[in-house]
Amino acid sequence: MSETRSFVVAIDGPAASGKGTLARRLAERFGLAHLDTGKLYRATALLLLDAGADPADPEAATDAARRVDPASLGDPRLLSEPVARVSSVVAAIPELRAALLAMQRDFAAHPPAPARGAVLDGRDIGTAVCPDAAVKLFVNASPEARAERRAKELRERGAAVIYRDVLQDMKERDARDSMRRVAPLVAAPDAVILDTTGLDADQALEQASDIIARALAAHGR
Repeated sequence: MSETRSFVVAIDGPAASGKGTLARRLAERFGLAHLDTGKLYRATALLLLDAGADPADPEAATDAARRVDPASLGDPRLLSEPVARVSSVVAAIPELRAALLAMQRDFAAHPPAPARGAVLDGRDIGTAVCPDAAVKLFVNASPEARAERRAKELRERGAAVIYRDVLQDMKERDARDSMRRVAPLVAAPDAVILDTTGLDADQALEQASDIIARALAAHGR
């Protein structure tokens, strides 16, 4: 890897696996920029919901994707369950994914200064968005553990949720993400699998940090 090339960490995994928290903390620890690519799809979903448009309409969804403003990615409404459900639907549209691909690759190749590289987390980063990433992690956990985490997160936001409903929604979303025709959720062949079922956030951070530190040393960073 040349000295001028961005150091990219690709983190993939299903919902509530812990990849988002891990990506943010890794970016902070190693001085890298962070992009939660799932929020691009959530922002698209929110635009469609606000407009009352059909999320299954490829033309409307793709048009919304092209109008996503990176400045809107901090909107707290992106964290709602209705937006999450719609984002999973629109993420299966090939034209929409193509519309967001250039934005993600540009962030990876040209992270905002003074970052020396970027951490991108999502569902197809290591396989489709950044297949040449220096580090690829696939973060996973059992559906039951992930449903427990998601239910806890929603309750902390004041939502009244039932665990079995969250678990069923999680399984349905996993199926959509894994079975979609374009860029399905799957670990890249050269990804390191990090199972967080029995790990807390700090333990996951330390394991991933060791992997990244070795990669940085190998590339003379």
